[in-house]
Amino acid sequence: MKRLVFAVGVMALGAAALTPARADFAVIRFKDGHCQAWMDSKMGPWSPGSKYLAVGLKNWDAAQMRGKWAMKHHRCKGWW
Repeated sequence: MKRLVFAVGVMALGAAALTPARADFAVIRFKDGHCQAWMDSKMGPWSPGSKYLAVGLKNWDAAQMRGKWAMKHHRCKGWW
């Protein structure tokens, strides 16, 4: 019985280690039209009038690339 409990515990830890991390990067457009990559999309900017342009990006580089796309397509006035 102890071996069974131990095996189930090891499998549970292995399954927890294999689950992918939640992507938590975003691109935000502020009220003045400037955009910025944001690291924690759950805790967005508190300034009124700001909007998410992209949420759930995998990493910081993906957020930077989406910001460049937004600049190219005139969704943002500038990039911070």
